[in-house]
Amino acid sequence: MIEPHQQVGDYEIIRELGHGGMGQVYLVRNIISDRTEAMKVLLPDLAQQGDLANRFMREIKVLASLEHPNIAQLRTAFTAQNQLVMIMEYVEGDTLAHRLECGAFSTADSLNYIGQVLSALSYAHGKGIIHRDIKPSNMMLTPQGVIKLMDFGIARQTADLGMTATGTTMGSLDYMSPEQVKSEITDARSDLYSVGVSMYEMVTGHRMFSATSSFSVMEAHVKETPKPPIEVQPSIPKALNDIIMMAVAKDPAQRFQTADAFRNALAQVTPTTAVGAAAAAVAPSQVATTTLSRPTPTPVAPPTPTPAPTPTPAAATPMPLPPPARGGRHIGWIVVAAIVILVALFGGTQVLRSRKQNAAIESSMPPSTTTTMPAQPAEPTAQPTPSPSGQPGAATAAPTPAPPASANSSPVAGATSAAAGPRSPIPLRQQPMSAAAAGAARSPIPLRQQPGNAQPGNNGPSADDVAAQKRMMDDLEKQADQLDSRASAVESSLAGLEQSMHQNGMGLRGDIVSSRANMRNDLAKAKQAIDGSDTDRAQKYLDQAGHELDKLEAFVGR
Repeated sequence: MIEPHQQVGDYEIIRELGHGGMGQVYLVRNIISDRTEAMKVLLPDLAQQGDLANRFMREIKVLASLEHPNIAQLRTAFTAQNQLVMIMEYVEGDTLAHRLECGAFSTADSLNYIGQVLSALSYAHGKGIIHRDIKPSNMMLTPQGVIKLMDFGIARQTADLGMTATGTTMGSLDYMSPEQVKSEITDARSDLYSVGVSMYEMVTGHRMFSATSSFSVMEAHVKETPKPPIEVQPSIPKALNDIIMMAVAKDPAQRFQTADAFRNALAQVTPTTAVGAAAAAVAPSQVATTTLSRPTPTPVAPPTPTPAPTPTPAAATPMPLPPPARGGRHIGWIVVAAIVILVALFGGTQVLRSRKQNAAIESSMPPSTTTTMPAQPAEPTAQPTPSPSGQPGAATAAPTPAPPASANSSPVAGATSAAAGPRSPIPLRQQPMSAAAAGAARSPIPLRQQPGNAQPGNNGPSADDVAAQKRMMDDLEKQADQLDSRASAVESSLAGLEQSMHQNGMGLRGDIVSSRANMRNDLAKAKQAIDGSDTDRAQKYLDQAGHELDKLEAFVGR
């Protein structure tokens, strides 16, 4: 691993600029010339892989043959500590892909940027070099407005036939030509298709195909006709819409045959034409809005000469304000209504407080005086005690051995007395009741049936622990069943896709094959852990299987 301030050959590492699947790129300073440049290094663990090392060497040779203002130039290349290194022009700026995150470009900017890309491709194609990975992220815009075409890592010369193995694809799926998807022989028209897809995104702000999986994108490039960009962005000129649709034709023979032909067609679409088309699209609505918002003039009769009016005292006198008596009457009614509401609330509060106090008194009496007896014909000795609000409250027990329940007793206190039996001398009703306790009191299941802690002297796991363990195992088994169901659906989809791709000369990507194997392995280990009641291990493998399933479902578009 190369670190900042480390020296590689005659270059001092300043910082890392980025990395990809084949190598890392660093910002470096030549210690002799003091010039800032970019260093691309093949990853050390890939140096022994012949195909990647050959591709790196091919990029060096391709760039060494190219010298164009719109192509990042190769300065030199060498080997250092068994690593392949290339020194390139450092391009300061931003990629068009990053700029597209803020939305579509103007027509003028799109024409300018794509015109420079086509100039670079015309030069490269003239030397027999096909880029094969044209996309906005490989187009760098400098602060001076110059486009630099980057990353010729998978470029090849037209003489290198058969370089791509059957069933494999090279390039970025969203911008790949149909012939690249089908692993057929590609030529300059394949780059022009990718330019058309890139321009579609620049003028609309959207990808040409919004498929949800890699296979769906590949299938769309081969079979699906894209929506015309003018339907996505109506302000673009009709001529530009037609040029883009011609560039992304499925049949290479129906596209532009050279980069110069593509660029000449774009030259006919000037920024003024684009602005005029946008204005024409907006003008009718603006005219309609102006017509509707303008008031219709009314004819006015010519003035008749009249003597100058004499100011009248009545006209100068302001209109008298309405007397406040009516409003005061409304305010009076409001005050009366508020007083009535307050009195009602106060009375209800007092009734509730009286009932609670009586219930507390009842609960604090000795058991012999609170036991409910059967109804007797004899008159009860308890008399109703009036509450402060004037309503009858709960009966106050007299010092008699067995008073019957009063007809005016609190219903809550009566129910408690009938159900609870002998009471504690501490009045339970005087303790504040929590929300949880209140909910339990309303539950038809007695609280004593809920799992509680182990009894004193019991050294085994508590009932809570046993219940928690059982709930966890049930949850793990439920997760495993759900993942099994998802896995079956994904396996079925992958089998169908694999068969369809083989018929079209394609094959599943290596990472998808690896994810499928990992998913199967993780599910098997999770089930073994569940059988052994190893909850931690089971959860670990279920999570890993779920992660692999997410990747597979994204690929098949589920």
